[in-house]
Amino acid sequence: METRDKIIAVAIREFSASGIKSVTMDRIAREAGISKKTIYQEFTDKKELVYETFFRELEKNACKLKDMEVDADGVIEHLIEFSKFLRERFTDMHPMVLNEIKRYYPDSWALFEQFKEEYALKNLEELMERGKELGYFRPEIDSKLLALMRLEQISLLLDPSRFNPARVNLADIQLQMFEHFLYGIFTEKGRIAYQEQMNHQL
Repeated sequence: METRDKIIAVAIREFSASGIKSVTMDRIAREAGISKKTIYQEFTDKKELVYETFFRELEKNACKLKDMEVDADGVIEHLIEFSKFLRERFTDMHPMVLNEIKRYYPDSWALFEQFKEEYALKNLEELMERGKELGYFRPEIDSKLLALMRLEQISLLLDPSRFNPARVNLADIQLQMFEHFLYGIFTEKGRIAYQEQMNHQL
């Protein structure tokens, strides 16, 4: 593994485990088995390192969403996969990571906003339109508006002033909110199909 890639891999692991603010360049160097000087040969400062690690993670998430895409009647399967995706992301990620990026790293936060617009919003809107065509979702819903609302729900739940991570499990609450959203747009056909698929996961 190239030195730069190794540093990024270690940074992703440490940021995910402990948050960004508490992870120092010294800690990353120690965990990577290199000197801090070597890190600064690859990255100007911590800000650049955060940007690169966040960019890599968003790229990985974009690929994951792309892999979930289906051509025909795979809407319910997509929802199940997205539910798993949410649990994996929020179980592995320190609850303060996105909040810290929003507060202290505006360039990195801009990447997140771009990801929401170009990948997550588009993916969810297309899924809802396909679900309407197949009779799984109520035909009168505004797919674009509700897709945007759903993404804003995810962001809202990451605000520690509203949902204290010391008091609630963010992965669990994200999944609860996701199901609440789904049952608001399901038709009876969609509800039954979703429940059947979920029962098969148990």
